Amino acid sequence: MLRTNPSVLRRSFRPLLVASFPTGWRRHQSQRSIQKPSTASPGSAVHHSPLFIHDHFAQSADFTISFFKRFAKLSLLGIFTLGITGWSVFEATHMWVENVELITERDDEIRRWEWDRDAEKWSGGELGGTDPALGFKARHALRGAWMAENWGVGSGATFIANTSSGRSQGAGGLNVIEARLVYAQQYLNFAVETAESSAGSGTLRPQTINELLTRQAAILEHMGTSEAFFEARSKYERIWAGLAAKGSNAARIALKLGDLNFRLGDSKDALAWWTRAINLTQGSKLAGDSAEPTVSQSVPSFPSAQRTLASTLVSLSAYYSTSGQLDLARQIQESALILLHNARSPPSISAASPPHVLHSLYLLHRSSLVSIHLAEVLYALGSPRQSSIDYLTRAAESSERVALALSGLPFSSPGAKGSDIAHNPTQEAPIAPVYTRSIVMRKPAKGLLRDARRTAAEAWSLMGVLSEEENNGGMERALECYERALEWAGAASDGASGKGASGEGTLESERKVLWANYVRARDAVRAQEKH
Repeated sequence: MLRTNPSVLRRSFRPLLVASFPTGWRRHQSQRSIQKPSTASPGSAVHHSPLFIHDHFAQSADFTISFFKRFAKLSLLGIFTLGITGWSVFEATHMWVENVELITERDDEIRRWEWDRDAEKWSGGELGGTDPALGFKARHALRGAWMAENWGVGSGATFIANTSSGRSQGAGGLNVIEARLVYAQQYLNFAVETAESSAGSGTLRPQTINELLTRQAAILEHMGTSEAFFEARSKYERIWAGLAAKGSNAARIALKLGDLNFRLGDSKDALAWWTRAINLTQGSKLAGDSAEPTVSQSVPSFPSAQRTLASTLVSLSAYYSTSGQLDLARQIQESALILLHNARSPPSISAASPPHVLHSLYLLHRSSLVSIHLAEVLYALGSPRQSSIDYLTRAAESSERVALALSGLPFSSPGAKGSDIAHNPTQEAPIAPVYTRSIVMRKPAKGLLRDARRTAAEAWSLMGVLSEEENNGGMERALECYERALEWAGAASDGASGKGASGEGTLESERKVLWANYVRARDAVRAQEKH
């Protein structure tokens, strides 16, 4: 048997295997080995197993559920964030009102002139703010009332009130009331109910309920309807019943009751309340309801009492001027002017403190109102026309001085060419910053500026009426007076239609009367110039 080397056999066997296949077949096989697998045609049927279909739908459902889970989480997070932000802003606003707007003044000069005594009280006492014993909801309601009254509840928001009650004057009708006053009154009602329910606990301040009732009555007065006046009077009577009938606070309540009774047509009760107010400010013993008021020349020692007395004298002057008691009205008015002049002691504006200046301007404006009443009474009594014009001129100059001083403007200004009437540099000047920065003086200063502008317009308008009766140059003088009155009323005097908005504190009906007088005088002057 022949032996063969294995390595030789392997070398001889390998070529035989390769050579046994055709060359073309090897080339075809090499091309197939590197060719990519072909994709099935669209028309060809693709068979998927049930397990593959189940996995596809399971993945779609998981994705949908996961999406909505993430959406719900983000939504809840957004709502929670907005809620926290809104609540933080809400509470921050309340804290601002509590600790800034309702805080009491610590300035010694303001306390010296007792503007802090005349300021609005919101149950917080000497520390300001609101009474902590009222609780969380009632204190928020009080701050909400302040916000609604001072910041408003929207531009032009009003309520229509039906005054067809049997107590109202006339046959009834509709009255437009500012929405801010309605909302403030509702908030205060809740606060008063809460205070009354917790009055027996002993934690409530003794003055809290009276202070809240005072705020309610003041807002009802601003509503201006007969029903509101009746409710305000009942609240002031309740406050009076809880007072000791002494001091400046009692005098202010008596003044308010006198004014409300006068508005409601109860002249006898009004006179009795005004008499009480005068006696309280002058330190006299309370007189009976039938006693006539007398104006003593003794000036009250306290500034708050002086301001209350000045306002009471204005109310008393208006009552006698409209009740037909002209001789008595003249006596009251002349005595009031002397008393107010002695009490005013006008300071140098550059040297005096702002609270002192504001006090003197307050008394000066009240004296201008009495001067207008006296001018009308003198004219009705048949006195020379010039005496009425003199008092009206004094009233106009005093009111303008008040308005310009509150705006920080100089009183002396150049007059128009050929006229002795000084023309005001601006009629819409804002109040001076020294008053707006003070929480206590801000509101009385703004109210005084509004009243001074209105009083100046009324004085110039009445001067125009009296000037029309003069023969030589009377109509030209009347035209200047009417133009001046329109400027102070905030209405432009140019243009043929007279369209324009009334200034703050001036009713549209008053502006129309002023405009009609101006047009009549203007046409008369033009006719005279043509001739």
